[in-house]
Amino acid sequence: MIVKKVIPVLPSKDIAKDVLWYKKYVGLECKYSDTGYALLTGNNIEIHLQWHSNTDTDPLLGGSVVRIVVDDINSVFEEFLLMGTVGKEKLRLNTPWNTHEFGFFDLNNNAIFIMQAL
Repeated sequence: MIVKKVIPVLPSKDIAKDVLWYKKYVGLECKYSDTGYALLTGNNIEIHLQWHSNTDTDPLLGGSVVRIVVDDINSVFEEFLLMGTVGKEKLRLNTPWNTHEFGFFDLNNNAIFIMQAL
C-alpha cells in the first residue's frame, strides 16, 4: 500500500470554538465546518475535527479516527479483504463527499478509513 498522506480526525466538544483556536494558534484555515465536523488546512497540514462528547450518541464510540489517503483504493481494498479485516460490503464508491473509501475499527474503537479522493 502506497500512502499519499494521513489525516487525523481529532475529537472536539465544540467545533466552532476549536476552529477559531486552530486558526489563531496554529494558523490553519477552515475549509468546511458544521456543528459536527470541520476540515482545517494550512502549511501542508490537514486536520479534521469531529464532534465528541463521550456519551451514547457520540459518533466516535469512545475512539478516534484517522483517514489514510491512497491513489488506488481497489488494490488496497483487496489487500484488506484477503487479511479478513473487512467484508466486500465495506467499499463505498463515489461518496457524496467525493471519495472512494472503506473503514474498520481497531480493538480500541479507533476508526481507520482508507480513502481515495475523486
